Amino acid sequence: MQITFLGGAREVGKSALLLKGERSGILLDYGSHTGREPSFPMHVKPREIDSILLTHAHLDHSGGVPLFFLREGLDLFTTGVTLEISMILLEDFIKLSGFFLPFEYEDLLTMSKSTRRVSLNQMFQANSEFRSEFRNSGHIPGGATIVTENDGRRMLYTGDINLRDSQLLKGADLDFGGELDAVVVESTYSQTDHEPRGKIEETFVGYANEVVERGGILLVPAFSVGRAQEIACLLRSRNFKHIVVMDGMALKVNEVLFRNQEWLRDPELFRKTMENIEVVSGWAHRRKIVRHPCVIISPAGMLAGGASVFYNREISTESRNGISIVAFQVPGSPGRTLLERGLTITNGKTTKVKAEIRRFDFSGHAGRSELFEIFEHVKGRPKVYAVHGDGDSCEKFASEISERFGLDATAPQDGDTVNV
Repeated sequence: MQITFLGGAREVGKSALLLKGERSGILLDYGSHTGREPSFPMHVKPREIDSILLTHAHLDHSGGVPLFFLREGLDLFTTGVTLEISMILLEDFIKLSGFFLPFEYEDLLTMSKSTRRVSLNQMFQANSEFRSEFRNSGHIPGGATIVTENDGRRMLYTGDINLRDSQLLKGADLDFGGELDAVVVESTYSQTDHEPRGKIEETFVGYANEVVERGGILLVPAFSVGRAQEIACLLRSRNFKHIVVMDGMALKVNEVLFRNQEWLRDPELFRKTMENIEVVSGWAHRRKIVRHPCVIISPAGMLAGGASVFYNREISTESRNGISIVAFQVPGSPGRTLLERGLTITNGKTTKVKAEIRRFDFSGHAGRSELFEIFEHVKGRPKVYAVHGDGDSCEKFASEISERFGLDATAPQDGDTVNV
């Protein structure tokens, strides 16, 4: 088994791995950066692969997959939920960045027709050489880690992984079967531990009550996949008595989750939550909402688009209002600028925000302690490759894995090829 790191090495985003056997190859993810002009991993010729395995729907893992379906001929293996959510996110990607993308909506249809939906914990043949299995990653609905094997060699690819239960999802399945020969592990928060989830939840709900009860509106810019639903379920589970509004693409994701409740930790909580939220029906409704105290949950999570831009503009001028940042903010994003400098752009002008701004660490990624915990469940003496981390976090994490577990661990760079 040969692994080539096409993207996501020593950076967060553009994740992609090429695995080759003696006669064939497969791709694990093929993501993108989603700035004004999107970028993709290193090129791989479609004839070099027979199939693509997709861990989850986030664009930094799925955004370049349609490039391989400009014609039919390849198979895409993923869970049914990941396919449905990917289609929602990729359609929006085309709407926002279509001029800069080398694929169109018709290619998404080809991708969908070429997809073989895979269940968790079920071995499948990805091609003539590679046998693979998906296991729950705990990251977002539909998300999976991948264990793949070829010619007696077994590899774990964590993709994005989260070990902790949330209001929406169960934590990752850490039963990886037998001995492993290679582990490709994310390093996003390898240098940081998250606060206990229960403490974060309690503080957030207390703050939501505080803002609404002083007559304010609390805006929660949230990712449409997972985070928006988690925040709504949290408020419901803590008997939040005030109005909770949800808007934007999160509503489409709600429909997917209603059809796939077996993925949820507490389907009954999800149903009751969605039955009691106020669903935004259009612009007249939005303008009405911002006149009364409530909690508004709306994409985009980094305030870079979607209805949250409108809500931010409307509520940021009043000190009684609040803005809860509950998602990671990429440097340079409007959300990062708001968080670090208290500034927003209103009608083309940079203005100081008067609303109170608070950050809450509702991460969907494993923190430092949990990433080390993964290796307590790994059997064998695998080589370890630390990827998907900013700055020098991958190198530091690899060095720490070597020191703690005595494993051969490195931080590859894009373009590196290793043999397992």
